[in-house]
Amino acid sequence: MCGIFAYLNYCVPRERRYVLEVLLNGLRRLEYRGYDSSGIAVDADLQPQPPGSAAAYAGASPIVFRQEGKIENLVRSVYSEVDEKGVNLDAAFAVHAGIAHTRWATHGVPAPKNSHPQSSGAGDEFLVVHNGIITNYEVLKETLIRHGFIFESDTDTEVIPKLAKFVFDKAHDGEGDMTFSQVVMEVMRQLEGAYALIFKSPHYPNELIACKRGSTLILGVNEVNGQNCGQSFNNVKSLTANGNPREFFFSSDLCAIVEHTKNYLAIEDNEIIHIQDGSVSILKFDREKEKPASVERALSVLEMEIEQVKKGSYDHFMQKEIHEQPHSLTMTMRGRLKNSGVILGGLKEHLKTIRRSRRVIFIGCGTSYNAALAARPLVEELTGIPVTMEVASDLLDRQGPIYREDTAVFVSQSGETADTLLALEYALENGALCVGVTNTVGSTLSRRTHCGIHINAGCEIGVASTKAYTSQIVVMAMMALAIGSDQLSTQTRRESIITGLSSLPSHASEVLKLDSDMKELASSLIDSESLLVFGRGYNYATALEGALKVKRSN
Repeated sequence: MCGIFAYLNYCVPRERRYVLEVLLNGLRRLEYRGYDSSGIAVDADLQPQPPGSAAAYAGASPIVFRQEGKIENLVRSVYSEVDEKGVNLDAAFAVHAGIAHTRWATHGVPAPKNSHPQSSGAGDEFLVVHNGIITNYEVLKETLIRHGFIFESDTDTEVIPKLAKFVFDKAHDGEGDMTFSQVVMEVMRQLEGAYALIFKSPHYPNELIACKRGSTLILGVNEVNGQNCGQSFNNVKSLTANGNPREFFFSSDLCAIVEHTKNYLAIEDNEIIHIQDGSVSILKFDREKEKPASVERALSVLEMEIEQVKKGSYDHFMQKEIHEQPHSLTMTMRGRLKNSGVILGGLKEHLKTIRRSRRVIFIGCGTSYNAALAARPLVEELTGIPVTMEVASDLLDRQGPIYREDTAVFVSQSGETADTLLALEYALENGALCVGVTNTVGSTLSRRTHCGIHINAGCEIGVASTKAYTSQIVVMAMMALAIGSDQLSTQTRRESIITGLSSLPSHASEVLKLDSDMKELASSLIDSESLLVFGRGYNYATALEGALKVKRSN
């Protein structure tokens, strides 16, 4: 799962050293996503031109650093190359655009040539960082080769910057002129697959363009003078008409921007975000239309603290998040268990519809699927509604039947799981009531479903989910209690479950006191060639999740 990070400062003088550290720290925040190589691109110094000669670009040419292995390998490589090339780290820029990336190899082995940013060729006229997969890259590659382009990597991504250069050159050969957003729009018109992209080009100095289809991408905005920028803005530069100094950030995850700003925008599919002259333009791309529509969006305020993305005294994030479960469970239930009942504001207006459903369908992947499986017996017991389980990818492959009378519950910690979102689109097309269960406010899942519940477990960085899993189960148990609250026959059982939920955080604290015992048990099992985890009834889902954790952690 690749990670994208970018930084642009406007009217805020920043030294090249500072820009490098912001980019590298952004990548460190994304390390949890898993990666095998990384890279960054910043601007070189603008070279003076001899009298009467024209510059190759409108701006300074980029300096690109790419390295296999850990981010610290990239750090050492960057500062080593900087010394060799005599790059001035103290040079200050009033405006500067830098991009960075962590790569998880899908096309081509881990190697500097396959790392991002990927380039259009000599001179790095267009640079791109990419998260996702371009499904038609082979056809595009053959076409570009016929037009004289030489490919240096094994990636699907390399077709994107080369396609951008092809579009740019074609426009200028005809003595025409194209804006950066027009170049990107023509590139998007040719691409198939899922992607989040950021473009940088010396032809368009101090500009960045981001776009997405399927993959997550976040824009962060920091008003350096401290003014609140949680306001609507569009392509008329309404966000930045005052020319105040500000910083912009793009990231695959909110956890990489929380230390810089709490004002963010979750970019929607087919949106093009263009940062130019300190202003933001948002265009909606439509393959069928020549000109995009201008879009007005509002910034959201991030409810996350920097401490949540730090390990503290723990060895790793998974250990930290295991020990956060008493607190995360408390936060999941806070304000929702009242007077022997359950209050779920996100479902309140839809409870009658859910109660009339012919069935409830839980849809998820991996840990989220297992959490739904753990909650299924309670939902059936307390509501009397049949419950079926679907792995999102399998539902899509089979095109399984979904009806208007169904309630489809989509479970995803991030709210951005690709297969789950595709299954959501399928369910919406078939007219089902769609409910979201997610940990991420403002995620695609929370925006596209009819209603839902946030699990409020706090930021989860460990790849193997822990506190989100337990909070998901609790949320779906509360959902069962809310749906079945109109049934007198289960009142005693519901009250018993509510009492049990109230004491759950303290029980979790007691279990965590067995930490040293668990370490001893793990040590006794670590050399085993295989491990079988058994469970039935309520423990069946626990057995599946336990087996998944062992496989993911090894």
